Amino acid sequence: MTPLKRHGLFGVALLLGACAHQPVAPPPREPVVLPEPPAAAPITPSDTGSVAAPTITMPREWQHHNGEDYDDLFDRMRAGFAFDEVQEPAIDVQLAWFEHNPDYLERVFQRGQRYLYHIITEVEARGMPLEFALLPVVESAFEPFAYSRSRAAGLWQFIPDTGSRFGLKRDWWYDGRRDVVESTRAALDYLQALHDQFDGDWLLAIAAYNVGENSVQRELDFNRANGKPADFWHLRLPAETRAYVPKLLALKRIMAEPERYGLEFAVIPNEPYFAVIDTNSQIDLKIAAQLAGTSYEELVALNPGYNRWATDPDGPQRMLVPIDNADAFDTALKTLGPDDRVRYASHEVTRKETLATIAKQYGTSVAVITKINDLKGGKVTAGETLKIPQISGDLPDKVLLAAARVDRPETDVGGRRQRQIVYRVRGGETLSSIARRHGMPVSTLARLNNLGAQDTLVKGQRLVIKASARRFRDEGVVSGRRLLYTVRSGDTVYSISRQFQVSVTKLKSWNGLNEHHQIKAGQRLVMYVDPSRQQG
Repeated sequence: MTPLKRHGLFGVALLLGACAHQPVAPPPREPVVLPEPPAAAPITPSDTGSVAAPTITMPREWQHHNGEDYDDLFDRMRAGFAFDEVQEPAIDVQLAWFEHNPDYLERVFQRGQRYLYHIITEVEARGMPLEFALLPVVESAFEPFAYSRSRAAGLWQFIPDTGSRFGLKRDWWYDGRRDVVESTRAALDYLQALHDQFDGDWLLAIAAYNVGENSVQRELDFNRANGKPADFWHLRLPAETRAYVPKLLALKRIMAEPERYGLEFAVIPNEPYFAVIDTNSQIDLKIAAQLAGTSYEELVALNPGYNRWATDPDGPQRMLVPIDNADAFDTALKTLGPDDRVRYASHEVTRKETLATIAKQYGTSVAVITKINDLKGGKVTAGETLKIPQISGDLPDKVLLAAARVDRPETDVGGRRQRQIVYRVRGGETLSSIARRHGMPVSTLARLNNLGAQDTLVKGQRLVIKASARRFRDEGVVSGRRLLYTVRSGDTVYSISRQFQVSVTKLKSWNGLNEHHQIKAGQRLVMYVDPSRQQG
């Protein structure tokens, strides 16, 4: 189903169901596609001279409604828009990009409908302008696993230091920057603090959210000392920040009057998408999904803060569950004994065994066994009994990558920060060809650069390549010996996966394939195989 149409391109819009108690489930395993709007055009102040700090006058209908007066969540959001209209060339540049990329907005709001009701409700409760409900579009395209080169994570893209300042917990099990509820709370706290610091100027607050309050304050002080206007449009800020505020203002303009730009947004029901259920103790996410009667992928999308297969034993002791499944989950949870929530096997260490051999035997990692058993120095002795988690199935790539960032921070063996490798795209190159050259999965290269595996590259475009193939294998994203296979006539993805004893999902991920992509004779596929498991 399509929540958006562009007149003359999409035909008749298919509206999302607006039944009273039927939240719309986004399509499963949607690829993360985060195209980048254009960089800022040089900002030229309007002919009218200095632009005054924006004044906020809340619309009367927004002041008095209780959030239940709208059937459409978009209408509820529009009623709370409060920024004054600003005419600036930089906004027009961003507006043109959004207007000519309706597919991008379609993908973003398909993901975002899981989170929008909660975000709008939280912004509204604070009396803040509802334009802020659109900020995750600019920050992360509503992808909770989004991760930037500056190590910012989550819907609201908190870097570690700022996340810690605003109470976002991070440990081996959990990262609050990706937690939908906690990160939203922290982001609104931060924005309100910035609003107060900059004397009620929301545009300066938004700029500071992107580049940091010290940078904005320094430029403000310089302008004031030199008799220049002290507003966003006259500050000398980085190009990213000069584009950041116009992006949000352009997006607000499109959302306020989509028909003016030939767009029509289908209804998103104005009702909660999820409920928050107390679990009171740790629980395996796959077991939780079975109890709730929902898919594992859906539960991961609602609970992206967890780095592992289970919730954090030290809290938060709660899960977000689709609203229609909440009662069933709560009831089933109360009947589940502690030993059935997270399952462990016991292993007695024998002579000559190492953590590596034990981890291989149980299909887990040394890091997991070390953490679960609180081992010091990563060593075990004969006769020692270890707890081995019985992980129920493979973890999604997004969760594996999040765990890898915790297990192996971006440093080399000597503890020094690893240098970032930036690659400039040549004519005719694709993500697949570049990934093969650098010995890494296409899906990993795409995620590092906020791209989709099928995205087209432009000559001269820069890509971040953070590590070698060996490092990616060590992180658990891929494992085994790298092999290039030339497709023969009659081969299928399934037959190749059986021959080399790798999963279809991983084979597709390594090569940027999807269900619509047909392999051809002569095509070369990359895979990572365990030689001991190959069939003749």
